[in-house]
Amino acid sequence: MRNKLLMALTALVIVALACALPGSDGSLFKDDFSRESGAWGTGDDGTASVTYEDENLVFRIHENTQFYWTTAEEDLQNVHIEVTARDVGQAADAGFGILCNYVDDQNFYYLGIGSDQLYVIAKAENDDFRIISGEDQWSFSEALPLEADSYQIGADCGNFKLTLYVNGVEIASVEDDTFTRGNVGLFAITADDPEAEVRFDDFVVTQLGE
Repeated sequence: MRNKLLMALTALVIVALACALPGSDGSLFKDDFSRESGAWGTGDDGTASVTYEDENLVFRIHENTQFYWTTAEEDLQNVHIEVTARDVGQAADAGFGILCNYVDDQNFYYLGIGSDQLYVIAKAENDDFRIISGEDQWSFSEALPLEADSYQIGADCGNFKLTLYVNGVEIASVEDDTFTRGNVGLFAITADDPEAEVRFDDFVVTQLGE
C-alpha cells in the first residue's frame, strides 16, 4: 500500500484577499465557488495552481511530493466544516481535504482522504508536520469508497477534538488542544504520482455544539 508523504518538499501558501459573508441559513461561512468571491487565495507557481473553474475551486499539482493549500480569512472557533471533493487527476495516490484552526503557514490542522481509501488527521506545529491519527502514516479505512466520483468530506474542529467524516460516516477522531481557533481552508497533496487534480464545491462552515 502506498503511503502519502507527511509533508511535501515545497508548499504553495495562498493568502485570501477578502472575506465572504455568512450564509443566510445560519452558516458561519459558505461558498459554492460560483464566482470569485475574493474569500480564497488563488494563484499559479508553475508547479501547481489554485483557480476558480466551472463553479469549483480547482487544485492542480504537476509534480510528486507536493503539498498545497489555500485558506479563507475567517477567524473561527469550534466549527463543523463540509465540502464536496472530486478527484479527477491522473495521480492514483493524491490526498485532499480540509484545513482548520489555521493560525499561520506553520501552525494548523488538516484532515483529509484519498481515493485509494487512505485518510489522515494531522497538524503542523512550528513547521513540524505530524500525523496524529495513526502511526506516522496515512491509514486505511474500509468505510472510504474506492475511487468514488465524489466525496462529501466533513470535519469537526473544536472542543479539543478533531473528527473526520466522509459521506456522513465518521472515519476517525482524535483529541488535541494545540490550536483552538483560526482560519479554514482546503488542501491537496501528491505522493509518488504527479498530475493531481481535485475539484472542490459547496464549502460550508457551521457552529459546532458543546
